[in-house]
Amino acid sequence: MNSPSLLDHAVETMEVGSKSFATASKLFDAKTRRSVLMLYAWCRHCDDVIDDQVLGFSNNTPSLQSAEQRLAQLEMKTRQAYAGSQMHEPAFAAFQEVAMAHDILPAYAFDHLAGFAMDVRETRYQTLDDTLRYCYHVAGVVGLMMAQIMGVRDNATLDRACDLGLAFQLTNIARDIVEDAEAGRCYLPAEWLTEAGLTRETLADPHNRQALSRVARRLVETAEPYYQSSLAGLPGLPLRSAWAIATAKQVYRKIGMKVVQAGSQAWDQRQSTSTPEKLAMLVAASGQAVTSRMAHPAPRPAYLWQRPV
Repeated sequence: MNSPSLLDHAVETMEVGSKSFATASKLFDAKTRRSVLMLYAWCRHCDDVIDDQVLGFSNNTPSLQSAEQRLAQLEMKTRQAYAGSQMHEPAFAAFQEVAMAHDILPAYAFDHLAGFAMDVRETRYQTLDDTLRYCYHVAGVVGLMMAQIMGVRDNATLDRACDLGLAFQLTNIARDIVEDAEAGRCYLPAEWLTEAGLTRETLADPHNRQALSRVARRLVETAEPYYQSSLAGLPGLPLRSAWAIATAKQVYRKIGMKVVQAGSQAWDQRQSTSTPEKLAMLVAASGQAVTSRMAHPAPRPAYLWQRPV
């Protein structure tokens, strides 16, 4: 199924679901952008199905299925998409088109679904490695699939794509700590909470905002070497893709910086970047993309978390 309506669905999903990435996505060439949007639509759909939401917002008609049943449905439909079955849901028709066109490894798609399984099972995260493992499943592997869309096949560049996904998710966790806690979820390492005098049950208490801001700063600082590592992947991308990815990197990194700068008030309102800020970063990223054509990146630091290969 290769219809304009699928693209319309994917564009709408991106515009509502991720304003941070929507600007960057406009920089891809038309063919790459279509596939990027299609993949995002599937990822967003899976997230919404597990959370029983619509584009990240409350669902007016809650599902009668349990989260476990909804996860099993996602796994079954993903298998059907790979088997070549006709997919009627737009998100799965979109995913099927992308997976077939770009040889997206089934292992990557099911690794992504494994991240939602961690939410369904209410996995606890004791150490930073535990948190990074979650980040890999929900975002790092999305970076791998996106990179495959852009033609990447070498493991060195794929590592850098995964690093960017890890950095994005660490930023997301820092921005959404309180919102996640109110939904009964916590992705922060329990070790860090203990050191800060916090628990899963008390971290969202307004009286604990100062201590929580220190934990958030630590998370944003943890993301930094992954953001830096991701830049070494730009030379392995086509120029327009490098421009889009460099822009997305700047936008997300800026959100993390705003969380840190806001301190204890970081969760009084959702941290985001303005249109003028996005435009400035888009211009700066164009320079990064061009200079990356002549770059000779250093080897990836050995201390960074290593994705499963």
